[in-house]
Amino acid sequence: MPITIMGDREFENVPSIKSKALRINLNENIYGTFSEIGAGQETVRNFFRAGGASGTIAKAMSAYDKDFSDAIYGIEDDRRYVTEERLKKMLNHETNLIEQRISREKHPNKLFFTYANTVATIDFAKKYKGHGWVGIRYQVHPEEEYNEIILHIRFHENDARLQQNTLGTLGVNLIYGAYYKYDNPKKLLRYLYDHIDKDQIEIDTINFSGPRFEKVDNRLMSLQLVKNGMTEAVMFAPDGNNVLPAKILYKKNILALRGSFRPVTKVNMDMYKRSLELFIKENRVAEDNTEVIFEITLSNLRAEGEIDERDFMDRAELLCSLGQTVMISNFQEYYRVVEYFSRYTKERMGLAMGVNNLVDIFDEKYYRHLSGGILEAFGKLFFKDLKVYLYPLKDKDTEEITTSENLKVHPRMKELYKFFKYNGKVVDIKNFDPEILDIYSREVLQMIAEGKSGWEEMLPEKTTAMIKEHNLFSHQKQKEAQKA
Repeated sequence: MPITIMGDREFENVPSIKSKALRINLNENIYGTFSEIGAGQETVRNFFRAGGASGTIAKAMSAYDKDFSDAIYGIEDDRRYVTEERLKKMLNHETNLIEQRISREKHPNKLFFTYANTVATIDFAKKYKGHGWVGIRYQVHPEEEYNEIILHIRFHENDARLQQNTLGTLGVNLIYGAYYKYDNPKKLLRYLYDHIDKDQIEIDTINFSGPRFEKVDNRLMSLQLVKNGMTEAVMFAPDGNNVLPAKILYKKNILALRGSFRPVTKVNMDMYKRSLELFIKENRVAEDNTEVIFEITLSNLRAEGEIDERDFMDRAELLCSLGQTVMISNFQEYYRVVEYFSRYTKERMGLAMGVNNLVDIFDEKYYRHLSGGILEAFGKLFFKDLKVYLYPLKDKDTEEITTSENLKVHPRMKELYKFFKYNGKVVDIKNFDPEILDIYSREVLQMIAEGKSGWEEMLPEKTTAMIKEHNLFSHQKQKEAQKA
């Protein structure tokens, strides 16, 4: 029995990187290839130093020269090297080689793996901090198909050597987690940061596939990335799959709509269509180079306490079914959304929102953490020639319609609001559908939960059909039943 002292607390003992590498090395069946491009052979170095690597490492290589790399893995259509496509080619090529060269008859119990990364570290001028793709293809049973974990990282450290060390640690965590934590992907995700601070590296995309991950929904894994503070935002394409934000946003005109979308109503879709019509009429905005993003914030997902993953999935499925790109973010303030988009594009941006959201933007309490307060936030929000497309609000009691012309902000903010209004930063959506202004998502959700009829007419036809066909938001009925 280990000695315990009065006052001791239980804590999780995290194995060292050497211990993780050594455990892999001492397993007589785990055997594979390391292929690392762009930041040295940092992962495999940990396995060599741990000892006993001869039983684990079939080959370690680093094809730094572009011509050599092309000769081995082929030429990419876009001539780029730090891409998901390049990583997958590396994993395919090296897996095929080990299957060809190591006899299954001679080694019937071998669990083959291929670890690969293709990375660009910080540049000499230290303006571009670098990023990379990291992945592993592996078996946990010799007669089973391969599993695969692929992730994208962004470096935050300002020194190439530090980035290399961090990459090596992450690589060991990934290989160890793939073999010893695959039964709990959420924990596997957290363990990727063993001995790594979240300020050092960001994981903004991850995808699991293969027989051991058949029941894993990669959208929920992406949600964990934001929830655990590993990244600030993740995206899903209309097909429902995780997608790298840079792939969607790079050099694009961006129109963003924030909401609960719980569920998507006719108001949401009318706001989207009308704001898009206005946005594409702006100078320097081309329709074929415009991306519309439906954003849900983490604070919105936590509206009723702990995040309800089923509720999140219902919302994501509805938006994707309508052909929309969905972003889950940790940005409470709008200026942070604009800053995030500015990482990827210098083109024009727009925000579509309702009256209540715009009133909130002019509330000083959201900017007390900034040294420049609301002025600093507004400088960040509007410096990119951004415009807000404002959807009107109808008062239930008086039936008065509020627009940018009669909107009321705090008296101290009145002159600031006038400045942005009369400089064309706030544009009214005028060709709205007046028949749908009485529709509110929360009321629709309440009607669904209570089993009432009439909510069907408040939603797009496709949304109504999906909710009925897949029994979406059915867990809300259970909550109502529990309350009763």
